[in-house]
Amino acid sequence: MDLGDLIGFEAVLPSLRAGNKKQVLQELAARAARITDLDERDVFERLTQRERLGSTGVGHGVAVPHATIEALDRTVALFARLERPIDFEATDGQPVDLIVTLLSPAGAGADHLKALARIARVMRNASFTAKLRACRDPHALYALLVHSVEPDAA
Repeated sequence: MDLGDLIGFEAVLPSLRAGNKKQVLQELAARAARITDLDERDVFERLTQRERLGSTGVGHGVAVPHATIEALDRTVALFARLERPIDFEATDGQPVDLIVTLLSPAGAGADHLKALARIARVMRNASFTAKLRACRDPHALYALLVHSVEPDAA
């Protein structure tokens, strides 16, 4: 599974302005709702519920908020690069500036977990995340995400 299978160009936010985690999740929910025709409030609530279980800030400035939603018919991902890093209560205590959001149908089970694992592997690659941080152009960001490779395969 490639990130290109999950992220469309319209799901790339190259310069998101947000002052805190709640604002980030609201913005991501709004964009997800536009892309998927889901209810924005439902998406936000699902992401917020997941965050209450524990932060999805995985470290090194990266967060992977995720949720399953009954009304969704396919797995989708969104990418956001924040203008300024924010506190996301990450496991390493570092502020977050790169976010990949994953939304899956309620019955996705193993596919949801595989997609999360793929995202985690790609986002652990320090040279890849450095490129994402340096890139300002939405088309170039999308190309980087779509053509991402496994850290061990590079």
